[in-house]
Amino acid sequence: MNTLYKLLTSSLLIVGATTLIYSRKPPVAPLKPDPSRQKKVQIAVLLDVSNSMDGLIGQAKAQLWNMVSVLGKATCNDVAPTVEIALYEYGRPTNDARSGYVKQINYFTRDLDEVSRNLFRLTTNGGDEYCGHVIYTSLTSLEWDANPDNYKVIFIAGNEDFLQGDISYTQACSEAKKKGVIINTIYCGDRNQGIREHWNLGSECGTGSFTNINQNAQMIDIPTPYDTVLFQLNIQLNGTYIGYGRAGQANMSKQEEVDKLNYGMNKAAAAKRVAVKGQKQLYNNSNWDLVDASQDDAAIVEKVDMNTLPDNLKNKSRTELKQIVTTKSKERADIQKQISAVSVKREAYINTEKARRANGGNEQTLETEIEKIIRAQAKKYNLTIQ
Repeated sequence: MNTLYKLLTSSLLIVGATTLIYSRKPPVAPLKPDPSRQKKVQIAVLLDVSNSMDGLIGQAKAQLWNMVSVLGKATCNDVAPTVEIALYEYGRPTNDARSGYVKQINYFTRDLDEVSRNLFRLTTNGGDEYCGHVIYTSLTSLEWDANPDNYKVIFIAGNEDFLQGDISYTQACSEAKKKGVIINTIYCGDRNQGIREHWNLGSECGTGSFTNINQNAQMIDIPTPYDTVLFQLNIQLNGTYIGYGRAGQANMSKQEEVDKLNYGMNKAAAAKRVAVKGQKQLYNNSNWDLVDASQDDAAIVEKVDMNTLPDNLKNKSRTELKQIVTTKSKERADIQKQISAVSVKREAYINTEKARRANGGNEQTLETEIEKIIRAQAKKYNLTIQ
């Protein structure tokens, strides 16, 4: 009897313990970030177009390609980010006074040709520069990404007192904090004068950087043995594009126009543009180019309206068109690979040449300061820039 009782008791204890173990909920493993998720970088550039800012506009035309090129060297978990750029002008008296003389030139876009062409179209005119107003407008009228892990940033450049206008910079900063946007201020002129005109307050409030530039400094244009090679590769690269849709041919013409605009400014700007065009993650035209579009949608060749294609392709069969797109895609990949290799050599040559020259070309310009700020701030968002 005692033996039977002991056996029953032991069995109940074992069953009870087993039930307790299996009734417990297993610990929930923390969610790991998806390493393949592509980060997004959103940049709003706000430019003063009042009198005396011609030099600033000139620097902005060239710095676009350097800024994008720097971001093209960024990766997070070995994945490059997408880059969207918005452009605003402020201080033009012909713009609506009720809008603080602020005008949106570009909404957030990946169309770098459009941004570049619009920069070349900017002109200066006298007016009132309402910094708080243009910052607030960019924050409320643009669709900023909601993900706090993405790098979202404003660069505002100009001069005159930062406190002008009926919208306070503090109101703009409050909006920036809600959306996780960093505000960087760039004063055109002497640094101490910029502080006297309160430009440092905008960056302090917007958790960004304050710096100053000489807006009239000329861009350094160092000829290299690689320039001609790059420009020839660019011609070959343009030959791989196939316009489609209503805007296909217009965008192909725009691509050529922007090439000429940058080349007409100086070789340095043109070469940096070609370097960006050599990076498919940065220079993507899937909205009008059949080759880029086929990377996103393999079936697009079956759906495209043949009547919107270039004349020499309109009468091709779908099978023939697919083969042409495949061939162009391979050609482009090879050309872009060559552009990347030549661009690295060109950059190394220029760095060596700068080091040999007096002063090393260390004058602060829009290009140098935006690059410094991006390199410093990108680290906070787990972006590694080579």
